[in-house]
Amino acid sequence: MSMQSPVNAISMPRIEGAGIVQVLVLNSSYEPLNITTWRRATVLMLKGKAESLEEDPTYKLRHDTLLPTVIRLRHFVRVPYRELPLTRKNIIQRDNNCCQYCGSIGGKLSIDHVLPRSRGGSDEWSNVTTACLPCNLVKGNQTPQEAGMPLKRIPFKPLSNMSFEASKQINSGRYKEWSKYVIGWG
Repeated sequence: MSMQSPVNAISMPRIEGAGIVQVLVLNSSYEPLNITTWRRATVLMLKGKAESLEEDPTYKLRHDTLLPTVIRLRHFVRVPYRELPLTRKNIIQRDNNCCQYCGSIGGKLSIDHVLPRSRGGSDEWSNVTTACLPCNLVKGNQTPQEAGMPLKRIPFKPLSNMSFEASKQINSGRYKEWSKYVIGWG
């Protein structure tokens, strides 16, 4: 008995170096839904469930098809809203690993309350920001205006988990083409 593959089976090509390629999946409304692998994105396209919006010119699936980096589903998928937790890691990530007072990148970063807690400031996205230790010490128990230390960017609550994850990839420099599909990026 010989083992034959079904006639309609999809044979995925082996693409050297493409194992790490990620694809942004958009809802039919262009809202970011998910980040998936290029293989899963290709299957969705071949089944007619998605269309390619952006492609990576360095990788070809076939002679006439480039590897997708952004796809859009043809039918709307309802997704329940999930709030992004306010954590140290998420605040630093939102602020691009950068002190929002002096602009220094990396190093020892802390979380600063724009309106200090001792003066009624709360733990919420719009009142916390990333600060290097020297800036946090200089600012102390003052507001940025009182300390003469204007913020580089006003703190904000990220719109969604998915937009936040996509922003992380854009900020890494790998998927700049995603920026036009992620609201609130930049």
